[in-house]
Amino acid sequence: MSTRRLPVYILADTSGSMQGTPIESVKAGIGQLHRDLMSDPQAIESAYLSIITFSDTAQQLVPLTEVSAFSPPDLYARGQTNFGDALRLLIDCFDTEIVRTTPEQKGDWRPLVFILSDGAPTDATWQQYAQTLAERRPANIIAVACGDQADVGVLKNVTEIVIQMRDMSPDAFRAFFKFVSASVKQTSAKVGSVPDGGSITLPPPPPGITIVP
Repeated sequence: MSTRRLPVYILADTSGSMQGTPIESVKAGIGQLHRDLMSDPQAIESAYLSIITFSDTAQQLVPLTEVSAFSPPDLYARGQTNFGDALRLLIDCFDTEIVRTTPEQKGDWRPLVFILSDGAPTDATWQQYAQTLAERRPANIIAVACGDQADVGVLKNVTEIVIQMRDMSPDAFRAFFKFVSASVKQTSAKVGSVPDGGSITLPPPPPGITIVP
């Protein structure tokens, strides 16, 4: 493998409460993220994107794909919030898609994961998968609590980095996805100088988006 990949996973809540403007804004934001990364030579070289959605069940709509070949998927909002299935699928993707470092080869860089949710889980399995992620620490995970109904406590079980986005307007989602693209660009520029398992330094979040202490 000539270039070590920086895997980037977007986990998007597509339950019924995201219907209308929120889901359209997420769809537009993913398209904007792709365009932003296409303008950055380092990101084109190293970043690979995957989109996972979760409602009644979780689906990987786009497997890990290099930026130049990525096509933003259609998104539809319906059903419940099966958060456990999303975390299970994410763990499965880590196991099947991420190239591990061995004595013979350098594997992928530590994945970047962005989780967006506007509610609370409707399933009973999410805690076991959250615990697995917390114990394994396989990625740098940033969770986003969208709106006032998002359960920050649940997201804190998955990752220490939780940001709150109370405003769910198109402008707020646009600003958030700009933050995502800045995070990916910053990480892809630094991957050569940090240890494989190292944490990352995120750019400051945009106005209206706060990091939950």
